[in-house]
Amino acid sequence: MELSRERSKVRNMVYASLFGALTAIGAFIVIPLQPVPITLQTLFTGLAGVLLGGYTGALSQIIYVILGLIGLPVFAGGKSGLGTLLGPTGGYLIGFIVAAYVIGKMVESRREAGPAWIVLSLLIGDLVIYTLGTLQLSLLAHISISQALLAGVVPFLPGDLIKMAAAVLISIRFLKNNNITKKAV
Repeated sequence: MELSRERSKVRNMVYASLFGALTAIGAFIVIPLQPVPITLQTLFTGLAGVLLGGYTGALSQIIYVILGLIGLPVFAGGKSGLGTLLGPTGGYLIGFIVAAYVIGKMVESRREAGPAWIVLSLLIGDLVIYTLGTLQLSLLAHISISQALLAGVVPFLPGDLIKMAAAVLISIRFLKNNNITKKAV
């Protein structure tokens, strides 16, 4: 029993590291949509929550943020460092961690999460990211909440809907085949 538990912990750490790396890679994959190009960071944040569960999903995003904090240029636009996390857009990065946790806990709360529940979980996860991001952007850029919403949310909504659809399709495929467990130990 103890060996099985240890294997589970190792597996979860491997998955968390993998999704942390995927989120980092997602920052470099740019899809040129109008009015703003999108990256795939939130796709991997959502997938981490759905597929890994709350704890391990959040851990994957903590790993991602730590990679950026130690100087690897893994944040959007090749940025890194504490200045980015504490800057106007840092709330979105913090939101990734909280969103992966919330998404994961929502999916874990259902014995078998169907597509509608996964969509709802991802929507709430995006809401978490946008809330934390908008608040920090407004505060540190000294702009109103409505200006922060117009700059930091509205342009990204079309891309987020596309990423959400992709996340649902990918998640259903993985969960159906049990390729990745969503239960963290």
